[in-house]
Amino acid sequence: MKVIEHFNKDSKTHFSFELLPPLKGHNIEMIYKTIDNLIEFDPLNINITYHQEEAVYKKHSSGLLDKKSIRKRPGTVAISAAIKYKYPEVHVVPHIICGGFTKDATEYALIDLNFLGITDLLVLRGDPQKSERYFKAEEGGHANASELVKQIMDMNRGRYLDEELENKTKTDFSIGVAAYPEKHIEAANLETDLKHLKQKVDAGADYIVTQMFFDNKKYFDFVLKCREIGIDVPIIPGLKPITSLSDLALLPQVFNIDIPHALVKEVSKCKNNREAFQVGIEWGIEQSKELIKFGVPALHFFTIGISDNIKAIAKEVF
Repeated sequence: MKVIEHFNKDSKTHFSFELLPPLKGHNIEMIYKTIDNLIEFDPLNINITYHQEEAVYKKHSSGLLDKKSIRKRPGTVAISAAIKYKYPEVHVVPHIICGGFTKDATEYALIDLNFLGITDLLVLRGDPQKSERYFKAEEGGHANASELVKQIMDMNRGRYLDEELENKTKTDFSIGVAAYPEKHIEAANLETDLKHLKQKVDAGADYIVTQMFFDNKKYFDFVLKCREIGIDVPIIPGLKPITSLSDLALLPQVFNIDIPHALVKEVSKCKNNREAFQVGIEWGIEQSKELIKFGVPALHFFTIGISDNIKAIAKEVF
């Protein structure tokens, strides 16, 4: 079964989470430690993020700049294979992005995942290079997630880039895509952002996972707007608890989200990060309970290298 088949099969709220691959030089044990800390809550799926290579410029004594590409984290294919082997009962959902990939490179990655028996994907455009203000597609690559979804759907129909390829086998990928209850930072307005989201769904996406939010009303309103324009696939709320005092300034800046005044007020009372961490857990518990009551198909948590808070929340709601 795929993730979407579980959503369609029952009405329970599932538990899932996202992992950030370890930095180059670290080993897979860091990933296993996070999973082992949360495996008791029977996660439906574990998502594996992908980060494109970064361009670094080194200035020589001559004054000339030398551009070097650096990949700071391992790719999702290897990590997905390791997790699938060690935790066969959990769906592994690698992120597939446009940034840094040609269409050919994407096809090869998808072929590898298909050989591994991995059929669930989360498809994203990806962020711009840190050295760039705007996203630039790789030459011969995709400019947006809708195009990438279409390529995957073509493979599901047995259409590969090489039209003369013989004995082509259809893949069987299920596709999730991202959405932003408070709109993507690059979108002119929420209506425009919703239009782009519908394009991804119309192209073949089976379900949606949202960016983090802290005000459930933002999510409820977003779901209503989606339904009004004909987006009828499951919409999974993405959650990340507050973990430190600095999150009040950092999260809105990085993720273009609002933090409710009530939460800001509670975190502002904290004397240190330990107290802020606990406030994040308490807010996460109440937020999760309300979402479960609303009937969401799953709660999807962004661990970003921290799982003790997710465990504390899950103990109270699952």
